[in-house]
Amino acid sequence: MAKNVSRALSLLAAVALGALAAWVLLRPAASRLPDTAAVVEQMREVARLETLDVSLYKKVTFTPEPQATDALWKDVLLWASYTLQNPHGRAIVFADAHLGFDFQRFDASHLHAVGTRVDVLLPPMQVTVALRPGETEIIDSNLDSTQTAQLLEKARLAFEKEVRQDKRLQEKARQSAERSLRGLLLTLGFREVRFVETLPVGSAG
Repeated sequence: MAKNVSRALSLLAAVALGALAAWVLLRPAASRLPDTAAVVEQMREVARLETLDVSLYKKVTFTPEPQATDALWKDVLLWASYTLQNPHGRAIVFADAHLGFDFQRFDASHLHAVGTRVDVLLPPMQVTVALRPGETEIIDSNLDSTQTAQLLEKARLAFEKEVRQDKRLQEKARQSAERSLRGLLLTLGFREVRFVETLPVGSAG
C-alpha cells in the first residue's frame, strides 16, 4: 500500500510540474510586452513608411483679376490694360498626392492596452500635394511668371481639395496603415489589435 501511495504522489508531482511548465510557456505575454513609449516610437517609425502615393493630372485655366489700388484713375487704367491684354493661361498639370496619418501628434494617449489586447486611436489624416513642374504642359498662356505661379498654386489647391474629399483614397490609406501597424503590434506580443474611433474615458496610456 505504501508503495502505491508513493507512486501516486510521484505521479501527481510529475503532473503538477508538467502543468507548471505548460503555464509558464503558454501564459499571456503581457509581462513581456514593451513599455508604451517604446510601442509609440515603433509605431511612428512604421507609419512614416505607410504613406499612400497617388499620381494626378488635371487641365486648369486661369484668368487673373487686376488688383485694386487706392487711386481711382490708376484703377481705370489697370482695368483697361487687363481688358486689352486679356491675360489667361491654360495648362495640364501633374502632381503627386500623399495620404498618411499625422503621427507627430501620436502619443500614449492614443493607446489603451488591457493585457494582450490593445485599442489604437489613429491621429488625423494628412494630405499633401507636390506638383511635378517638369511634366507640366502649358497649352496657351500670356501670363507673366507671377501669374503662372498663381495658376500652378490654384492647381495644387484643387488637387488637395479633391483628395481630401475622396473617401475611397482615404479608406485605402487607412487600411494600409492599419495592416502595417497591426502586424507590428502582433510581433510585439499583443494578441488582439483594435482600431477605434474613441478610447474609453481615462484610458490614456
